[in-house]
Amino acid sequence: MFRAAVMDGFGKPIRIMDFEKPILERGSVWLQTVFSEVCGTDVHLYHGRLAGVPYPIIPGHINVGRVAELNGEVKDVDGNLLVPGDMVTFMDVHETCHNCWYCLVAKASTRCPSRKVYGITYGVQDGILGGWSEYIYLKPGVKIVKLPQRISPKAFIGAGCGLPTAFHAIEQANIRLGDTVVIQGSGPVGLNAAILAQLVGALKVIVVGGPQHRLSIAEDFGVDTVINIETVNHEERIRIVRELTAGRGADVVIEATGVPGAVPEGMSLTRDAGTYVVVGQYTDNGDVSLNPHMDINKKHLTVKGTWGIDLSHFYRSVKVMEKYSERFAWEKLISKHYSLSDINQALADVENQTVMKAVIDPYSV
Repeated sequence: MFRAAVMDGFGKPIRIMDFEKPILERGSVWLQTVFSEVCGTDVHLYHGRLAGVPYPIIPGHINVGRVAELNGEVKDVDGNLLVPGDMVTFMDVHETCHNCWYCLVAKASTRCPSRKVYGITYGVQDGILGGWSEYIYLKPGVKIVKLPQRISPKAFIGAGCGLPTAFHAIEQANIRLGDTVVIQGSGPVGLNAAILAQLVGALKVIVVGGPQHRLSIAEDFGVDTVINIETVNHEERIRIVRELTAGRGADVVIEATGVPGAVPEGMSLTRDAGTYVVVGQYTDNGDVSLNPHMDINKKHLTVKGTWGIDLSHFYRSVKVMEKYSERFAWEKLISKHYSLSDINQALADVENQTVMKAVIDPYSV
C-alpha cells in the first residue's frame, strides 16, 4: 500500500488515500516520487477553471523520481536502457497521437485532441497518474528523461513546469541578439523566461512584477532592471520602460502574469513593429478592452499566444539546465517543502503567493 493525495472536485479539500500497487503492463515503469511541484495550474484545478478534468484526480504534473521497478526493457528519450535506481523525470503530456491534422499538418501537437496530461486530465480511475503520491505509474510510451548528474532533483523541481513553458514562449518570441526584452510577471514562468531571454542574446532584460522578494531573485538571475508593480503605477511603468529603450519600447514583451489587464499594458510596453507573446493566460480570467487600430494595426505589432509544451521544450529545458546549472541556481525558486499531509496548505500558499514555489516531498513528515 502507498499514499496519494486526491482532489475530489473543485473547492473540495484534498484528502490522502491509500492505494494498492497496480500490476505493471509491459513497457511501464513504477516510479518512486522524490519531488512533485505545486503550481498555478493546480490552483486552477482546485477552483474548476480548466475544462475536461475527470475528478477525482491525483494532481502533480511535473515530477522527478527514482525508478523502482520496470516491466521489460524501457528506454529514455536518448535511447538508454533504464534500470532500477535511475533518477528520472518524464513528459507529463501523453497519448499525443502524432497522426491527426494538428500533429501532422499544423505541426502543433499541443492542440492534439487525443492529448492527455498527468495530474490534470487523467482521473483516479485511470491509475496512479499524478505526482502528489508516493509512487507514479508511467504508462508504456511515456517519454522519460534520465536526469543528468549535474542536475539535482531539487534544482530540477525548482525549475519545474515554468522552464519548459518559458522555453515555448521564448521560441515564439524569436528574440534577436541585442534585443531589449520585457517580462511581465515574476513568478516561475516569468523568471525562467528572464533566464532564457539572456541565453538567446537579449542585451537588456526588464522584469515587471512583484512582490519584492521575487524581484530580488530576478536580480540574482542577472536581470538588468526590475519594476515593482506594488510601488510603481501603470503610467510610471510605461515611462520607465520607454526611458530605457530610447523612447520606443521593448523589442519583445512576454506576458507571464495570468492577469488579463496586463495584456493592453504589455502592448503599450512593446515598440512599433515589435513582438508581444502571451503565455500567462492559461485559464479564463476575464476580458480586456483593446483598440485594434491603435494597439495592433497601427503599431504593426506581432502578437503570439502559446499553449502547453511539447517534448522538444521539455527535453531541451533539461539540457539547458545541465549546461547552466552553475550559473543559475534554480533551487532558489523553491520557497518551502511540504508533506502530503500538508497539501491543502501548500495549495493555499501558492494561491496567496506567500511562496514562490511549493514542492511536495511525499516522504517528509
